[in-house]
Amino acid sequence: MLLDTLRKRRSIRSFTDQIVEQEKIDQLLEMALRSPSSRGLKPWQFIVVQDTEKLKALAVIKEHGGTFIDKAPLAIVIVANPEKCDVWIEDCSIASAIIHLGAEELGLGSCWVQVRKRADKEGVDAEINAAHVLGLSAGMRVLSIVSIGYRAASKEGHPRESLDYSVIHNDSFSA
Repeated sequence: MLLDTLRKRRSIRSFTDQIVEQEKIDQLLEMALRSPSSRGLKPWQFIVVQDTEKLKALAVIKEHGGTFIDKAPLAIVIVANPEKCDVWIEDCSIASAIIHLGAEELGLGSCWVQVRKRADKEGVDAEINAAHVLGLSAGMRVLSIVSIGYRAASKEGHPRESLDYSVIHNDSFSA
């Protein structure tokens, strides 16, 4: 059940060396391909990265929040052709979230790594860096990377008491 998966889910940045089985990778990709998409346009492309040198290179495409990528045995990079759909960001965000949740469902840990609108320590756009590492065609955009692997340590899900129910409104917004 999705709620059970959400209750357990945590962003995981520390992984074992165990390789993610091809069957699980295939299931993650099927989940991504089944993601909702505005008008069914599906502007996404998914790049499965297992090569350790590419994972190391992806770990430094931005200054903060991605250095653990090279510790994961697997990353799925979510890219899109913005010419195909005006809401490619939303569509790719949904697919990224589904990959992230799917990893939890399969007993894997994962962490979403934002790429769009991020830069490396020299100020170079992380999308440009990722495009170079991955050999992307001109015009392709990188939204995110989901690092995936077996957890090096377990983390408990966030307790219900930690949820901020004050952001929920009925029928209209009330401050």
